[in-house]
Amino acid sequence: MATNIPPHNLSETVEACLYQLHHPDCSIEDLIRLVPAPDFPTGGIIFGISDVHQGYRTGRGRVVMRARVHYEEFGRDRTRIVVDEIPYMVNKRVMYEKMHELMREKKIEGIAEMRDESSEKIRICIDLKQGAMPEVVLNNLYKQTQMQESFGMNMVALVDGQPTLLNLQQIIIHFLSHRREVVTRRTLFRLGKYRAQGHLLEGQAVALSNLDEFIRIIRGAKTPAEAAVALYSRGWPMVFAEELANRSVEEMHRYYPEDMDPTRGIQADGLYYLTKVQIDNILAMSLRRLTGLEQDKVRADYAAMLRLITDCLDILARPERVNAIISEELQSIRTEYGDERRSTIDLMGDPNFDKRDLIPRRDMVVTISRGGYIKSQELSDYNAQTRGGKGRKVQEMTKDDEVEELFIANTHDIILCFSTAGRVYPIDVFELPEGKSSARGRPIVNLLPLEDEEKISFILPIQGYDDEHFVFMVTDRGIVKKTPLSAFRNARLKGLIATILEEGESLVGVAITNGQCDALVFSDAGKCVRFDENDVRSMGRNSHGVRGIRLDDGQKAIALIVCDNQVDENTRFVLTATENGYGKRTPLSEYSRHGRGTKGLISICTSERNGRVVSAVLTEEHDEVMMLSTGGKVVRTEAAQISVVGRNTQGVKLIDLGEGEDTLASLRRIHGATEDASEEEVDDEAVKEDDAQNMSETD
Repeated sequence: MATNIPPHNLSETVEACLYQLHHPDCSIEDLIRLVPAPDFPTGGIIFGISDVHQGYRTGRGRVVMRARVHYEEFGRDRTRIVVDEIPYMVNKRVMYEKMHELMREKKIEGIAEMRDESSEKIRICIDLKQGAMPEVVLNNLYKQTQMQESFGMNMVALVDGQPTLLNLQQIIIHFLSHRREVVTRRTLFRLGKYRAQGHLLEGQAVALSNLDEFIRIIRGAKTPAEAAVALYSRGWPMVFAEELANRSVEEMHRYYPEDMDPTRGIQADGLYYLTKVQIDNILAMSLRRLTGLEQDKVRADYAAMLRLITDCLDILARPERVNAIISEELQSIRTEYGDERRSTIDLMGDPNFDKRDLIPRRDMVVTISRGGYIKSQELSDYNAQTRGGKGRKVQEMTKDDEVEELFIANTHDIILCFSTAGRVYPIDVFELPEGKSSARGRPIVNLLPLEDEEKISFILPIQGYDDEHFVFMVTDRGIVKKTPLSAFRNARLKGLIATILEEGESLVGVAITNGQCDALVFSDAGKCVRFDENDVRSMGRNSHGVRGIRLDDGQKAIALIVCDNQVDENTRFVLTATENGYGKRTPLSEYSRHGRGTKGLISICTSERNGRVVSAVLTEEHDEVMMLSTGGKVVRTEAAQISVVGRNTQGVKLIDLGEGEDTLASLRRIHGATEDASEEEVDDEAVKEDDAQNMSETD
């Protein structure tokens, strides 16, 4: 029965052995946490660990290995894929030839050139054509070449001479049992040697302690045999080792060789009886051993040998000493030979893995330009400013591009991207490219599989899918629609139909409702209609909707606000903003309910100064708002700094657009913000004068 056990990291393996040694009742899951996956000497990436852990639990599994790569930018917006490490037991030349063959036969598109620049280290360069998506090319290489290989785990080992399939814990237990046997047998071997050496030193100590009597007997004997018989036939005083006088005869016999005659050595009469081995060794002693220094050395060596024998006997008598020795030796091996893991683990290959578990929660500012560039940046990068400030750039823009959308989302949120084709595409916030204020972002077409001429018209952050909430949508033609949020649960990266749009129609508002909300639909003419969301029946995704607000020719709907009809309306304010940077706050209570499909009531007065309405949001007293211009600048200010006035007014200046700058693009609410730091101050007196003038003007 063949065995195929992958190599592992020495440090991790030792750690698991030590844990099992000190926690004999631990579970296999405890050990898996310490040994998460194999570690191959060629490095690479282990793609997914569910099958690996299955192998650890059962003895049979699979390790998916991938080559490690990195991207390099070169030329004009071109990308190079560089292979740095390859899977275990893969021949680099064979793999490279297969990759080259697929490139020549056009079975993998997007590759312009391929080179093997390897020396001592592997470096295979894959230059992509301009416009090719690196992720797509790399996935095709993984799929069709040995850049991705599998290692079949079959953990079979001989147990008592029989091939046995073992899980991770059983292997470690058998290994520790083997180490106990090794330590025990090694200690027994050393104990035998120490006893033999101590036995001879003991005989020499007896002779040196009774030196005069030994010399008299030896000189009086005619032959060595006669001297040996005389020495053997009598006992000798134990003046050589007074520390042994308090030990019993039975205890002293534990220090003697196992094959020694029990009638020899220390006996009950207190005398020591030499063995033949000792007598032969004494008769062979040289005369220099009779010097005083040599006698002291013999006694010291004998005492040291007794301590070694005592230590060996203690190891054999106490299992905890054996465990301590095993632990010390394993730690010594880890210290001398342990190293860092070479194969990294990519949990994205695990079907049960949720990437959000590894992502810290952060509030992000997400922006998308009209040209389709999207990026995210931490909300904490934007300090609060006073109303009327000039703001700071949120996204770098080209001459023909402008920021179109901005919103706040958490990294654990999901973004539903609604397109001009009436489809919805989900994407996680943490997967969006991060950048600083000077960064332009990344084309959204590289993140979502959009069709030709299809663009993202609206984006909505959500925290999950359920049956209690609805997606409420409004188009620029005043059409409203309500669809259960659970209907979008099966949305995948390739997209899903969200609504049916007529030619030239686009979404201007999408929000989440709970079935007990009021909807406020705003037009660019400054009108607003408020109605109960239950006036709109729940519809499926493949439907167009019903009329929400009646519009005159040339008018269009521009914003949607949903609010819980159970809240205190005197603490909520509708903030409306016009394209020339003016706006105001009005209590929500001033917006009375009307029937769906009517023209509604005045929300803000439009004029040549104000321009048309571009945005409306619902705020509270402690909120902040972010205002975004089409030129890419953003102002973050406290909502409380914006004056509260009635509906039929023009409002005050919200943002200083400056000469030659484009119009206000959008307005977004920051819930419960508390930061009050300023990046750019403005003249407070000028702002007060401006407020006094603007608030006095009415239509």
